[in-house]
Amino acid sequence: MAHAAFPRGTFAMRIRDGLGEIFADAEFAGLFARRGHPALSPGFLAMVSVLQYTEGLSDRQAADAVRGRIGWKYCLGLELHDSGFDASVLSEFRSRLVQDDQADRLLSRILELLAGRQLLRAGGVQRTDATHVVANIRLLNRLELVVETMRATLEALAAAAPGWLIAHTAVDWWERHERRASDYRLPRTEATRDALARTVGQDGRRLLASVYAPYAPGWLREVPAVQVLRQVWVQQYQSTGGGAYVLRPAGKLPPGSVSIGSPYNTEARYSIKRGMPWRGYKAHYTETAVPVRPRLIVHVETTEASRADVETTAGRHRALMAAGLKPDEELVDAAYVSVDHILTAAQHGIKLTGPLPPDSGWQARDPDAFDIRNFTIDWDHRHVTCPNGKESRY
Repeated sequence: MAHAAFPRGTFAMRIRDGLGEIFADAEFAGLFARRGHPALSPGFLAMVSVLQYTEGLSDRQAADAVRGRIGWKYCLGLELHDSGFDASVLSEFRSRLVQDDQADRLLSRILELLAGRQLLRAGGVQRTDATHVVANIRLLNRLELVVETMRATLEALAAAAPGWLIAHTAVDWWERHERRASDYRLPRTEATRDALARTVGQDGRRLLASVYAPYAPGWLREVPAVQVLRQVWVQQYQSTGGGAYVLRPAGKLPPGSVSIGSPYNTEARYSIKRGMPWRGYKAHYTETAVPVRPRLIVHVETTEASRADVETTAGRHRALMAAGLKPDEELVDAAYVSVDHILTAAQHGIKLTGPLPPDSGWQARDPDAFDIRNFTIDWDHRHVTCPNGKESRY
């Protein structure tokens, strides 16, 4: 019926015809759900996740496609009358992938299958680039951040140690921290906002003092929300001579590589690239670029947004070599290139090709100075000639 409806096949149908069943349950036995109704096949959910990604569908749209599209049913080996599953199953499956650190196994399995079909081999040309990944959090200003961090910590302690929390909190805390922080609910004038920031700072300081007191249960200090509160207070507040807690001046804040921007995702970092700021992560994709073969993603790495692209080069080459997918040449942009990485890649038989980043020395910024472009480099004789004609062999 599927081939009658689509004589030339769909993308999903061609996957099934060309590659068969990609993910077997025996390879992902640890990904079966351990709670609730009888678990769906993890191999089945892995294939749904791949199809979902290729079409850019939400969980609900993907669940509807499983239920209603004959091409997807053909690829997944389902009967026409199969009623599918609830959309929440997909997010739960992704959570298990992350918790067990098995996400790379899906890509590895596909690459093994493609290599067995002679569609993928080592050598040739590959290219790498990065894209931004925006964290699934709301951007907070500094006042919102400290208010929301305090509220999140109280919520966590209310669930973990309600009796202890009641005994160690002030009555006015409940009114001040009962709702989520939103800028439109906060004071409008600068003076009242500063006053609220100081009050919240003292609230957090008092709560931390109680948690770290000798008589407090030791396990309270290990509550993740308490750890986040402590880190945010160190980053955002400073103590004045009078014992008050005030927000740090903007010039004394920690760098974006360590600064926490949300109590609900402490690993999301702030970065800016080509004038576009975001808070979250970077995803580095490497794909084949051989003209006569299909372009295939062979390596993916997710890093903090603030991590420099060039820091991923050596690790990526090691991973490709371990997987038997080392390229002869890798095409990259200037962010991935340094002299050290060019030489190291060459030692492994990889030609790292890309533009060198611009000269960042002070001479390049001074119109009256000579920068590197004014010098002639003779690689064969290993010497440099300066604008005045003097040679240096150092």
